[in-house]
Amino acid sequence: MSAAVDSLELLAPARTADIGMAAIDHGADAVYIGGPAFGARSSADNSVQEIAGLVRHAHRFNARIFVTTNTILRDDEIEPARKLAWQLYDAGVDALIIQDMGLLEIDLPPIQLHASTQCDIRTPQKARFLQDVGLSQLVLARELTLEQIRAVREQTQCKLEFFVHGALCVAYSGQCYISQAQSGRSANRGECSQACRLPYRVQDERGRFVAHDKHVLSMKDNNQSANLAALVDAGIRSFKIEGRYKDLGYVKNITAHYRGLLDALIEQRERSALPLARASSGRTTFTFTPDPQQNFNREFTDYFVRGRRDDIGAFDSPKNPGRSIGHVTQVAANWLELELADPATLLHNGDGLCYYDLQKDLTGLAINRAERLPGKVNRWRVFPKDALAALPDLRRGTEVNRNRDMDWVRALEKKSAQRRIGVWAVLHIGTDSLALTLTDEDSHSASAQRAFAIGQHHAGVDAATTQASAKHQMERLGATEFVALDARLTFAAGVFANIVLPSSVLNGLRRDAVAALQAVRAAAYQRPLRGAALEPPAPYPDTALSYLGNVLNQSAHAFYQRHGVQVIAPAFEAGHEHGEVSLMITKHCVRYSMSLCPKQAKGVPGVQGTIRAEPLQLVNGAEQLTLRFDCKACEMHVVGRMKAAPQPGAQNPLYKSPRQRL
Repeated sequence: MSAAVDSLELLAPARTADIGMAAIDHGADAVYIGGPAFGARSSADNSVQEIAGLVRHAHRFNARIFVTTNTILRDDEIEPARKLAWQLYDAGVDALIIQDMGLLEIDLPPIQLHASTQCDIRTPQKARFLQDVGLSQLVLARELTLEQIRAVREQTQCKLEFFVHGALCVAYSGQCYISQAQSGRSANRGECSQACRLPYRVQDERGRFVAHDKHVLSMKDNNQSANLAALVDAGIRSFKIEGRYKDLGYVKNITAHYRGLLDALIEQRERSALPLARASSGRTTFTFTPDPQQNFNREFTDYFVRGRRDDIGAFDSPKNPGRSIGHVTQVAANWLELELADPATLLHNGDGLCYYDLQKDLTGLAINRAERLPGKVNRWRVFPKDALAALPDLRRGTEVNRNRDMDWVRALEKKSAQRRIGVWAVLHIGTDSLALTLTDEDSHSASAQRAFAIGQHHAGVDAATTQASAKHQMERLGATEFVALDARLTFAAGVFANIVLPSSVLNGLRRDAVAALQAVRAAAYQRPLRGAALEPPAPYPDTALSYLGNVLNQSAHAFYQRHGVQVIAPAFEAGHEHGEVSLMITKHCVRYSMSLCPKQAKGVPGVQGTIRAEPLQLVNGAEQLTLRFDCKACEMHVVGRMKAAPQPGAQNPLYKSPRQRL
């Protein structure tokens, strides 16, 4: 592989441009962010002007900015999407992340295109197809194993991207329609109602309970910290952090965490047969020690990367359980006492605590005031903000977790990182001028000169002192994106080393040289090239597309038709699927997680006999869904029907069903 392919890219999320800048400062090689529309996150929009500012900041470090335009589009949205693509290109954006193949049929700018997670890339055939139509970077399905990733790598040459951290959609991305069916809010258009995080009663076809009020579709959070080397060996080169809804502290902390892990891996393989490199410039230092446990999480899983596991679900609660800190020793009318497991743990006003009640529901309380008991290093008296009488089952011996540490929160609200590009400085002292040359770690070089008559500046003082003073002035780069790795002086013939150089002259020369180097770097920056589509058009792996193909506009229909698809059904959002269909397809299996898989057991004892393993029903209030199991594919289908009319404009009058077109 080429050196470019073996660069490891840390890809961080940003809800806002300011968070995106923080991600860059904390070590991200690239940031993905939503634009003013079509970004698959309905409340994470940013103006083109804001994104342009983020682009300028990122490009200083050769970091890249990707904008999500990854909703499926109605026909009336194709032209606005085209105009937005050009605006983003003019703003300097490096790539668009897309789902809707209709965009490949229109006049897009020469900007790189990446396949969104909504493209549901699970097979080498689909990955190869998307590469062959011109997409340059593919985010693979989160459900893939290392072996499956390796199989995709063997069939492709483009960069492969993989989610390494954050919340997990239980469905294959792009293959979930529960929100659309129940509320008219399309997940493929950025408006998911998150039905997967609700509690459900699980029962068999006779109505007997398998589980009661369990969050059986709620997954733990993804954490691939222990698998980065294996993912690199399987072919992943872009490591993506989930979280375009997440706050500043999350982005800072998780970006810093993976920056450290990737840098360690790069250093470890520096002298290997296939050395690795960072995908952008500069080194980052932090004022804190990254810790993924400090951010909201539902506990962690590495999902299917190393095969199917039965502990991937957050079935008891979709909330953040935090980490255990101790237990209750006494409960009074308006306070409780805690004994902490670690005497070094400190409690703070505003901390969030939680515990599981007797029904295994996670109950939270916020600290109004916390006091360490005199003479007791690990005993604390806590005064909650809410009445203790309203907290169920809080008693002596209850294990208590902390899920918000205000000391940590406040630390990350402040400036917490510096990113600097290394430079070497050489000051040449001539008989009538000074010249300062700066060369950076990317081999860019720039110089600045100033006229300076040296005759009257020989003071006869110690040469070492004058040179040390000059070097110090050249190294004062703290307000810029640069840091001096070395500074030295050279002298023209006849110039003595004890020359006295005024600070005002050196400061001006340094500012000019920095500005010149910044200009050279900006001029040298090159946006990644758009992938070339094969001609004649590559055939799509299948000749028929159901509603699962998410085709909502005529341009997408024309795209698939041009690539050999003969039967193309409209997307579920078009409103033509009136019977029962698969509203979610997932690798997660409720039956397996509850030890009802035929490979585990034929059944489990029930109240009135043996529980039937299939079909199972999920019930939440008036909503009822059916679980069916495709054992050959080792997948689960959540089946239901359209109950809610699409939101205004979602049912596309310009896109007709195949029958209507005949």
